[in-house]
Parts: sequence; C-alpha cells; structure tokens
Amino acid sequence: MRNMSTAVLYNDQGGAEAAVEAGQESTPTTSSTGAAFGLFSTDFKKNEDLKEMLESNKESLKLEAMKRVVGLIAKGKNSSELFPAVVKNVASKNIELKKLVYVYLVRYAEEQQDLALLSISTFQRALKDPNQFIRASALRVLSSIRVPIIVPIMMLAIKEAAADLSPYVRKTSAHAIQKLYSLDPEQKEQLIEVIEKLLKDKSTLVAGSVVMAFEEVCPDRIDLIHKNYRKLCNLLVDVEEWGQVVIISMLTRYARTQFTSPWKEGAIFDENNDKTFYESDSEEKKEQMEAKPYIMDPDHRLLLRNTKPLLQSRNTAVVMSVAQLYWHLAPKHEVNIVTKSLVRLLRSHREVQYIVLQNIATMSIQRKGMFEPYMKSFYVRSTDSTHIKTLKLEILTNLANEANISTILREFQTYVKSQDKAFAAATIQAIGRCATNISEVTDTCLNGLVLLLSNRDETVVAESVVVIKKLLQTQPTQHSEIIKHMAKLFDNITVPMARASILWLMGEYCERVPKIAPDVLRKMAKTFTAEEDIVKLQTVNLAAKLYLTNSKQTKLLTQYILNLGKYDQNYDIRDRTRFIRQLIVPNEKSGALNKYARRILLAPKPAPVLESAFKDRDRFQLGTLSHSLNVKATGYQELSDWPAVAPDQSVRNVEVIEPVKEWAPLVGKTKKSKSEDKFYSDDEDEKEEEESESSGSEDSSSSSDEESGSESEEESSEESEKTSSDSGKSSSGSEKSSSEFEAEQKKKKKTKKAPLKKNKLTAGDSDSDENGNGPVAQSSSSSAESSSSSESDSEDDSDSDNITAQKKKSQVKSKPKVEVKSKKEVSLLDLDDFSPAPTNTPKSLVVSSSLLSDLEGLSLSNMSSTMQVTTPSFGPVKTYELLHHMTGKGLSAKYHFPRQPCLYQPSMVAVQVILTNSSDHSLEEIHIGDRSPASLNIHCFNTIERLEPEASVTVSMGVDFSDSTQAANFQLCTKEDRFSVSIQPAVGELLMPSTMTEEDFSKEQGKLLGMNETSATITMATANTSSQAIAKQVLSVANVGVVSSSQNNVHRFAGRTVSSGAVVLVSLEQKESSAALLTINTEKSVMASMLLRDLKQALAQA
Repeated sequence: MRNMSTAVLYNDQGGAEAAVEAGQESTPTTSSTGAAFGLFSTDFKKNEDLKEMLESNKESLKLEAMKRVVGLIAKGKNSSELFPAVVKNVASKNIELKKLVYVYLVRYAEEQQDLALLSISTFQRALKDPNQFIRASALRVLSSIRVPIIVPIMMLAIKEAAADLSPYVRKTSAHAIQKLYSLDPEQKEQLIEVIEKLLKDKSTLVAGSVVMAFEEVCPDRIDLIHKNYRKLCNLLVDVEEWGQVVIISMLTRYARTQFTSPWKEGAIFDENNDKTFYESDSEEKKEQMEAKPYIMDPDHRLLLRNTKPLLQSRNTAVVMSVAQLYWHLAPKHEVNIVTKSLVRLLRSHREVQYIVLQNIATMSIQRKGMFEPYMKSFYVRSTDSTHIKTLKLEILTNLANEANISTILREFQTYVKSQDKAFAAATIQAIGRCATNISEVTDTCLNGLVLLLSNRDETVVAESVVVIKKLLQTQPTQHSEIIKHMAKLFDNITVPMARASILWLMGEYCERVPKIAPDVLRKMAKTFTAEEDIVKLQTVNLAAKLYLTNSKQTKLLTQYILNLGKYDQNYDIRDRTRFIRQLIVPNEKSGALNKYARRILLAPKPAPVLESAFKDRDRFQLGTLSHSLNVKATGYQELSDWPAVAPDQSVRNVEVIEPVKEWAPLVGKTKKSKSEDKFYSDDEDEKEEEESESSGSEDSSSSSDEESGSESEEESSEESEKTSSDSGKSSSGSEKSSSEFEAEQKKKKKTKKAPLKKNKLTAGDSDSDENGNGPVAQSSSSSAESSSSSESDSEDDSDSDNITAQKKKSQVKSKPKVEVKSKKEVSLLDLDDFSPAPTNTPKSLVVSSSLLSDLEGLSLSNMSSTMQVTTPSFGPVKTYELLHHMTGKGLSAKYHFPRQPCLYQPSMVAVQVILTNSSDHSLEEIHIGDRSPASLNIHCFNTIERLEPEASVTVSMGVDFSDSTQAANFQLCTKEDRFSVSIQPAVGELLMPSTMTEEDFSKEQGKLLGMNETSATITMATANTSSQAIAKQVLSVANVGVVSSSQNNVHRFAGRTVSSGAVVLVSLEQKESSAALLTINTEKSVMASMLLRDLKQALAQA
C-alpha cells in the first residue's frame, strides 16, 4: 500500500525529489508497479529501476534515466553506485545521451578511478569524434581521472586538443593543463610548450582560459607574453568576462615589469599633483634639462586604451579589475575615469558593495579628489548592514576636508542616534578622526562629544570618553573643564574601557584638577575589588601618580589600593602593584630607581594619531583577496616596482606580413624586371587565370595563385592584388588550413618583390590622384568607369586593353599633379559604385555584377559552400568628418565606407577619404604619420606631393579594426603640420554581406544559440513595416546580404565580420501591429548587442 502511495505521489508531483523522499521509507516489494514507480525501493534495490533503464535497449529510456541521474547530482544526491551502468553508455551513438554521460563521468571519475580507467579507450576514441562538444567532453573526463599512470595519455590528448580546429576544444585543453599540472608538476616544461602554442591562438574563446593556465603553471615566464601582448590587448574587449578578469590581472603584473613609471618621481598621490605633473613637464621641455620628459610607451598606452571600455561591463569583477589596473598603471591625472564606474557598482549586491567599498577606502586615503564629487553616494542608508555602514563611514572620514566637513558632521550627528550600537560607536571614532585631521573643527567636535556624554546609551558614552581622551591629549591645557565634567559623570559610566579612560585622564592631568582627582581615587578604593582588570590597572596608575604629586592627601589611599592589588586574583595586577610599590615608596632595597619615578610615570606623552584602518592596505594589489583580508593570502603574487629603465620594447614586435602594395590605376608605372616582361601577361594567361578563379574549390584557387605567382615575378600589380584578395577571402574563415596559409604567404612574398613606380599620363587621357583610387575624369566617362572597376577588383577586357595601351605609351618618370576640379567633376567623383541612385550609368551595374560573378566562385573555408561573400545590395553613403578645415589649417578631410572588399588585405575595411585644400596656398606632402596604437594595421595611401588651393582628391585606405568599434587613431600630416584624427566605424561597417539559402541560414543559426544569440522585442515605426522598408533600414545600418524568405513576416539577413570572418545572422519576425522580434546570432556577442541597439534605433524611427 505504501508503495502505491509512492507511485501516486510521484505521478502527482512529477518530480524525482518527492519520489526520492517517499521511496526511502518504503518496504521491499516484488510487484511490477513498485519496481517501476518506487525510485528507491530499499537500500538493496536503491536506484534499481534507473539501472534497468540504463541497461535497456531503448535510447529514449536511457536518455530519460540520464536526465534523472544528472538531476540527482544537481541536487547533491550521491549517485556514484550507478557508475558501472552509466559507463556502459559512454560509447553510445546518441549525442545527447553521450553528453549527459560525460557530465556524470566528470563528476565521479575521480571517485571511481578503476572503473573509469576501463573505459579510457572509449575516451581516446571520442577525442577524434567529429562533434566538437564530444571531443571537449572526452578531454574533460580524461583530465578528471586523477591517476598518475595515465599522465602520458593526458599529455598526448592535451597536445592534440591544443591543435584542434575548434576553439571550444582548444579552450578545454587549456583547462586540462591546470588539472594535469596539479596532478603531476613534473610535466611543467611540456605544459609550458602547449601554453606557448595556445597563447598564439587568435580565438577570443581560448584567450582567457590559456592565460589562466599560464597564471597557474608558470606566472613568472613573462617572456611568453611579449609576442602576444598586443594581441591580448586587442582581443580583450571580446573575451568572455571571467577571461577578461584573468587577463587584466596578468597584464597589470606584466606592465609593472616592462614599462617605466608614469608617475613623476617623488610624487605623492593627491589632486594637487596634476598641475605639477604638467608644469614640470613643460618646464623640462623649455629649459632642456638633463632629465628627459616622460614619454609613455605606446604599448602601455594600448593597454590603458583597450581596457577603458570595459569599465562599462555588466560584470562587477571586470570593472573592479580595470579600476585596479588604472590605479596601478595609469598616469595620476587619468585614474579619475574609474571613479564613476566604481560608484555605479555600489548599486549592486551587499557582497559586491563590501569589496568595492574596501577598495575605494584604500584609494580615498591617497586621492581624496577622486571621490569627492560623489560624496553623497557614500551616505549611509538605513537598510545597509553594519559592515557596509562602517566602510562608508571610513570613506566619508577620508574625504573630509575644510570645505565639506560641516556637511559630513551633520551626517555624523544623525548616525550617532542610530539603533545599531556598533555603527554609532564607529561614528564617534570617525568624529574623533575628523577633529584631529582638521584643526578648525577640533573644538566643535569636542563640544559635541561632551554633549554625547549625557546620552542614555552606554556604548555611545563609552566611545565618546575614549575619543575625548585622545583629543584632549592633543591640547590638554585648554580643557580642564571637560576633565571635571567627565569626573562628575564617572559614577554613572559602567563600560570598563570608558572608566579606564577617565582614570587615565585624571592621573595624566592630576595637577590641573588637584581637588577632584583624590576624590575619584577615594571612590575607586571602595569599589576596587569589583572592578574589571583594565580599570584596576588604571586605578593603580592613578594612585601612583597622585602619590608623587599630592602625597599628603593620598598617601594612605595609595597604600590601601596597593595592598588590595597585592592579593588580587590577576597576576598582571599583582605584578603591576609590586613594581609600582618599589618605584614610588623609597626603601633600602629599591635603590636608585625611585629617583626617576616622577620622570617615568609623569613623562610627557605624544598624542595618539587617529589613523584609518586602511592606511597600510595599499601594500597589496587592489581587488585581491589579500587586500580584502589585509593578510597575504596563499598564491598572492606581489606587484613589482616599476623598472628604473624600461626593458627593450622590441621584444613585443611581431613580424607582420606586409600587405600588397597599393596600385594606382592610370598612374602606377611598373618597374621592369631583368627579363623584359610585358606589363600584362598575354591574353591566354589572363583567360587561364579567370578559369582558375571561377572554379569553386579553395584548393584550386590557392594552387592557381601559386602558379600564377611563380610564372612571372613581375606580374601586373592589379592582378597580384586580385589573386591576393581572392585567396585571402577563400581562407578568411577563423581557422585557415595550413596549405592555404602557406600559399598565401608565398604569394605575398612574391608580390612584395614587384615595387611600383609612378606613371604620368597625358592630360588629354585622364588625371588621377596620387593614390590613383579616385581618378579625376576629364572628358570621357570610360576612364571613370575603368577606375571604378579596378577598385571593385574586376575589369572589362576592353578597358584593360585601353589602359595597357596607354601605359605602354607613357614611360616618363614624373610626379603626378592633382588638378583643380570643376563642380561637375566633383559630382562625378562623389558617385558610389554601388549607389542605388538613378544617376549611375548602366556600365557601373555591369561592373558590380561582374564582381559578383568573380566572387561567387570563391568558397569560404569554414562554412557551407552555399554561403558566399557578395556585393552589397544597398550602399547609402554616410560621410563623416575626419578633419575640419579650421583645425587642419586649410586641409579638410571627410571619409566614408564604400562597402567594397578591401583590395589591400581581406581583413581590412575599405575607407575612402576626400582631402580638400581650402586654403589659399598649395599643401605639400600629405601623408599618414604615427598611428595609435603602433600595432594598428592600416594600409596608408601614397604621399600626395602637392594639393593646389580649392582642389580635392579622393584616396583609399584599408583599416583592420579587428572586429571592434574602437576608433583607429592616426596622424594626418602635411610638410609643416601634424593633425591627430580618428576613424570611428559603426558596427555595421565591420561586416561584409553573404548570400545563403534559407535552409543554410537555419542551419548556421542552429549552431549559434545560447550565449551566441542576442534578441529583443522592438516596436517599429509604421513607415517601416513593409518588407522593402525593413530591408532598406537594416541595410542602412549594416553591410549584410538579404536572404530570401518563404515567410512574409520573417526577414533574414546574413553577413560575416571582415576581420575574423565570423558569421553574423540577423532575423526579424514581425508580430501583431508594429511589434517585432529582432534576433542576432553570432559568436561576437559584443558586436551583436551593439548591432541590436543600432537596428532597433533605425527601425523605430520613421
């Protein structure tokens, strides 16, 4: 009967937990219903039905059983006895089941090592499984079996996984490194090799985990970080949150060993220093003193700049770690930027508040100015817990100065009345600290504390007495009235510490209250035996001091108290009494000591310094456990002092394969090689090359690249660019195959060998700017068309023949001039290749379709063959100002994103810049100067030798933004001046469009769920509800391709990031009225949230 009730209970509640509880008290039974429903019938048959289900032939039963088992583990129930039954299913072909089995094994492999070892061959087989999650899970289980005998197998598995194509598996191998190191530290050297390899990984998924492994295994090997330093800085924004914390912590230590101090020598942390920081700098420059002005290392600046955006992170640990990085590494005047973010964290949970307030308390001691504007954020709330209140009190006291002390004291008056006694006592301590630190308010504070002595609350009175005692020591002459007042209150005060403080004050200043002190001693003699030890000790001291200053009145009292003390139960008091008697009462034995009794007992004592409890915490790195506990915790790594001389910064330089040099159409003159090759190869070669490009496979395209590269070293630069950009696209997936990569390397080296000379055409034919990207059309439109076709990487045969003929004619070496253009020509120039405006000639449409056919043949490496990069279907030109003519002394610059594949390097975003000379004199040598950071990959335009007044010229650049919306900062230079400018990309410009079928879209979307999916319900403007309007608005924000959809209410768009080639899928599902669900699937979660915001805005506005 009981068993049946169990069954009912289980069915009703539908949960394993109820059945577990009921089943534990049920009796053994043979009925089939009991076996089926009583999950744990008895100790003998516990988990019996789960075992049966796991051993059955039906996959569905096994899956159900595994779900229940994992549920039990999650609830903390022990299910280790099911290990044999579970292990049998490790070789299952069902992926869902396999994953659950691996979850179980990771939990119990350590406890059931022998059984786990039996299935080790299955794990090894699973390491080769086509599914990346299975490979990763197998490695995780393998590294959880902590048996020294399988260390070599684990080592091999880690090495293989570190070279896996899936970044998820590589990440798991980084986690396994730490487990293996704790199992067998002797493997350290081999593991360091794997760490070194993984540190070179470009995937953001791997970065955090490998740095964690580095910190665990070899934190002292900073030489491994040198080459990867810039990459880690640039990847930081896209790494997952806990990875960011680990990387920032490691980079903080790294920076302290590699860069010189940005703080002025001998500088003290306070806000007044900001001025001196700058003044001394300028003085040094003016006077040319021997001390060089401090110049920050570009890598140091790179770290500070790339961590700054993380202050807006939703993860409090990330914000805290960036704050500590700025505190330990940034110049003093820059540290203030972390203030706002730290104050923002105070809205978080109590635990977070506690840690943040601890760090702010340490910071506010050294730099009051940082947090002064946010003082109200540190006012105590009634809901705060005591430890939060005391920390806020600490900070308010640190921030107190002459200007704000009256406000702070008004706050403190309220706090003293608090019901929380510990907090009220801490407030009184804080008032005392303010009184000693700010001399103007000392008297006010003392009078306030004296008023508190009449408070009903003992703890408040006691604390006040203790603080008054400390304050009186600073200026005792003026305050004999206060001492008298305290003597009157003495009888009513019962707290031992307060009574002891009053007795000490009486003894110390007994000469100022000659009538009152003996009377207090008389009262104490009566109650001596009942007092606390601390009060007895002070009574003995008072008696001794009065004996020395007023022996007539107090001699007998003193002897009486010393006799009482002589027989006290506490040995401290007995010892003190003997010592005092020998010191003050002269006799034969006491010797010379009692001559000095007065000097010993009544020596002037220095006033105590009331200091912050956080005074010495800055010896620990902020944000660490050691800082929080104020003790050095296990595993804490000290921050080293700044080096006096910076180590060699070239160790961080990474060899960058130079991008193919820019070709100026109609201007560039090719340098002839020893073998007098023609500028273009023969028609046959050209045809062959076209055929090889149109073949769909990556292998054939890369091999044809190699062949065409080896056929002639002096290839036409346009062709070399074409092949390089093609091969770049074909292997632009996140994981390139080695053969493709080698082919690309060889080809790039070969194209490097062909330097370009400049060619000048006759004015009758065509003129072009220095870079050749924006030709100036004079009479015929064909020159404009040919230039646009060269930009879009595809040419008509007739055009190319025409150009070849022109090139053969002109062999004169001379610098090109940029002619002044008429208004008509400006409008021609401003036309975009892919602009939908009707002003476009039909010829330009032919150009874009030819580009489409060129690119359709290229399959991208790590995606389905049906997904290809295409031309943008929409190209609105938004022009942004780069340099205003007032700032640029006559030189103005505007830029826009033409949304075309970049010719120079596939991972770069193409940018067109229009330079205009608005001054009355010609500008010379316009070029790009220093860039920030130095590692920023920009393809610069060629130097423009001369730009006449009122002339303008369009040049093309390529910028590798590394899939980040951080601005590319560089200098635009003329012969005389340098102007700092920056190109800020919208997130939608970092994408390139892709074509795919609806089926492929769904397939790709299925791979990017969970953390890779960002969605929001949006309200669209009524004007934007038609499919055309939606496409127009989406394409205006992002450079994506439209995916045809079978459903009218679902709109799909696909693209991939230019730099890493990560897939970005946008889908918009229209709901009733104007509501819609906007979903973005991509592994670049930061980009997804930014794109979501921009699209939401675009679709909401009419």
